[in-house]
Amino acid sequence: MLALTASLAWADGLGSLQAFIQNTRSGRADFTQTVTAPPRDGKPGRVKTSSGAFEFQRPGKFRFDYKKPFVQTIVADGKTLWLYDADLNQVTERQQAQVLGQTPAALIAEATDLRALQADFTLTAEPARDGLQWVKALPKAKDGQLQQVQVGFDGDKLAALEILDSFGQRSVLTFGAMQLNPQLPASAFEFKPPAGADVLRQ
Repeated sequence: MLALTASLAWADGLGSLQAFIQNTRSGRADFTQTVTAPPRDGKPGRVKTSSGAFEFQRPGKFRFDYKKPFVQTIVADGKTLWLYDADLNQVTERQQAQVLGQTPAALIAEATDLRALQADFTLTAEPARDGLQWVKALPKAKDGQLQQVQVGFDGDKLAALEILDSFGQRSVLTFGAMQLNPQLPASAFEFKPPAGADVLRQ
């Protein structure tokens, strides 16, 4: 009976998203990101691939550690969003509340229920593909940099993000087997600019 209830709950992407939000307080996975630029002058867009590790903890904390081909770190500690580019030795610091509301991060780490998400996004279930259940999220604000996000789930596990921005650039993140609800140290979401790094506050 429980298995039947679970399969019904995950019958579509919205059910999977709801289960993910309700049941997952933290998570950890490796990821691969493929970014495809929009076509230009009749030529296909350039493709860039990167990879690294991802952790999050609700509400509002997450960390992306890009390891290949360039080292980059993105940390949200609940108040501040930090972006560190190791090659440039540069840190960008932003108020988290001003930048996260209508980003893919809100779908993963910020929201505590579907209603909160529906204040910022129009959510619809999409047909299953690639063995995953999908949700499309369209931002309600029309002046942002995000055109749409599709979120793919394997049961209640986050498996993929497909992001289309307002410039026509497409980013696809695929996550390895995600650990659900691991105990993550507080230090995972702390960030201190490295000595000598330029810090830009926006």
